[in-house]
Amino acid sequence: MTDSFRRPSRVRAPVLLSYAVFVFVGVNGGVSGVLLLAQMSDYGVDRATIGITFFTASAGFVLAGLSNGALIQRFGIRMALAAGGGAYLLAGLYLATRPPFAAFVVVQFVTGYGTGVLESVLTTYLTRLPGATTLLNRLHAFFGVGALLGPVLAAWIVGFASWTVVWLVLAVACVPLVAGFMVACPGPGPAEPGSQAPEPGTHGAETSGSPSGSLLAAALRDRGVLCGAAMLAVYVGLELGVGSWGFSYMVQARGLTETFAGYSVSGYWLGLTVGRFLISPVAARTGVTTIGMMYACLAGITAAATLAWLAPTAAAASAALVLLGFFLGPVFPTTMAIVPRLTTPRLAPAAIGVMNAGSVIGGAGLPWLAGVIAQGTGIWTLLPFTIALAVLQFAVWRPLAARIRPTPDPR
Repeated sequence: MTDSFRRPSRVRAPVLLSYAVFVFVGVNGGVSGVLLLAQMSDYGVDRATIGITFFTASAGFVLAGLSNGALIQRFGIRMALAAGGGAYLLAGLYLATRPPFAAFVVVQFVTGYGTGVLESVLTTYLTRLPGATTLLNRLHAFFGVGALLGPVLAAWIVGFASWTVVWLVLAVACVPLVAGFMVACPGPGPAEPGSQAPEPGTHGAETSGSPSGSLLAAALRDRGVLCGAAMLAVYVGLELGVGSWGFSYMVQARGLTETFAGYSVSGYWLGLTVGRFLISPVAARTGVTTIGMMYACLAGITAAATLAWLAPTAAAASAALVLLGFFLGPVFPTTMAIVPRLTTPRLAPAAIGVMNAGSVIGGAGLPWLAGVIAQGTGIWTLLPFTIALAVLQFAVWRPLAARIRPTPDPR
């Protein structure tokens, strides 16, 4: 983070706060899979039923992504982030009361909306700063840091307390973040210090000259943006499918204790985090292009998922999960980083929201489908399902790669 500290203080504080927020969002994502078994037992529901929460949370996230441009345009970065954080805080406090199951399902919409606003707004903010690609890759790496800590935290808490205590802890942790938004983040008005100036001829179109709705409609008609959304839908479906059901797989199919299964899932998120910190810089130093790096990662994902499925021991399967996370790591931030090469600068904020929305649709539907298949056939099907998604990524990435404009590599 050395370059973060070299920035002007009015920019440095929001950048560092952004990293902290993504650690928090990662913790939120990491705890969810560990809590599923406890929630299923508490409410007396099966995998298919608990999987409904994937859809309600995703609906909130999709709404957040599609409204990203409008929120920023109307309220500014500061208030948009405060609204997202406040929504999550209130939802977390309510979940800590152990609501009836119907309310438990519905309130996931609010948690999804809150995290969706935080992710989309912060991603948009950082794309406006110098060195945006490096910042964006680091931002999502810190998500991995949180996702690494989340399963261990949740497994530890549910070892001596109810799953609701985990939500209480998350709600309390959100309080200083909301306060930080109000103090450190830029409000409405001229571009924040250190940001990149709009390109000639685009400023008016991005502000008063183009309503946010027209920009969203244009982004939804852009084939490059739609290809990117499809890519992220498959990717996030794979990532969260393993993250959500990997704990159950290691306990029920591989015979690990809950504690060691939690460590295995944390190893998966550790691999994802390390991959985001290491793979892109190494590829840049060795002259590998973004497209080449992505193809190498997709091949590694397929190989690691196959190894995890065929591994003869639980220890070998756990090690394969680490490799799977490692190769998955760069896919999301790299796909986001090429947005300026897929569409026009004018559409970039709306495109980011659309791609984030697409990612969460896949992140809801595909893990839910994995749970339904496991409910009917057995949790062992998680890895063959993951391999199928890994192969599908190749099919989606190929037309997307063909649309990347041959400008200088964004790394």
